[in-house]
Amino acid sequence: MEFQRRLMKQLLPSDTLGAKAAAALDQELMSTGAFSIDQLMELAGLAVSQAVYRLQPLESGRRILVACGPGNNGGDGLVAARHLRQYGYSPSVFYPKRSKNDLYQRLAKQLEDLGVPFVNDFPLALNSTDHVVDAIFGFSFSGEVREPFPAVIQALQDTKLPVTAVDAPSSWDIEDGPPKSGLGSSFMPTALISLTAPKPLVKHFKGRHFIGGRYAPVNNTVSTLKATNLQHRFVTPSIAKKYDFEVPEYKGVDQVVEVEVAGQKL
Repeated sequence: MEFQRRLMKQLLPSDTLGAKAAAALDQELMSTGAFSIDQLMELAGLAVSQAVYRLQPLESGRRILVACGPGNNGGDGLVAARHLRQYGYSPSVFYPKRSKNDLYQRLAKQLEDLGVPFVNDFPLALNSTDHVVDAIFGFSFSGEVREPFPAVIQALQDTKLPVTAVDAPSSWDIEDGPPKSGLGSSFMPTALISLTAPKPLVKHFKGRHFIGGRYAPVNNTVSTLKATNLQHRFVTPSIAKKYDFEVPEYKGVDQVVEVEVAGQKL
């Protein structure tokens, strides 16, 4: 079974997006790309939910604990929790630093209307869950983990439950990966879903890896990229060329594709 699963993975291009490039790409999608932050977050959260659906089939356990930070990564987690609820899961959300931004308040209200519980004690909530989504810190994280999240990172590091990290394992440096010592140094999630493109930290990651986020229209008439077969790509060839990255081909209506971590053929 493991051999068959590995054969089904696709080759991951070696290109990655650093923090500055990822932020610039988001801004470009929201300016010349004419996307709103709501749209990008909705598509990102949808991709996260599809990755979890693949990793944690309903028959394997429906209880999903989503840990959300105060920024965009947390917003992606809120969206993912809504979709997971609609798939038939029983998500709960840890969201200790709620944003006053209208978008985040609406996302939280949508979950409340669906009866999704918000929990206050993350370590305690781990005792009654089957799978954890780490949507605390994203590609813009740097420095030290501040309250109230150190205990959460420690719990993520210690748990035996499967953990799916959104874009970056929380506490990891976007370029250099896990801390050399201390909090988060031994945190290795079960799976990682990279949004738009992998970040440099992926070279330190050893779990299952997904790419997600089909954001922009495809121009199949352009053939100047390094990769062939442009169908189902989520950015225009001109944007991909500008930021020097490629992504695997998406199939049909899928919002995620599983790829090899190290970019080597399986």
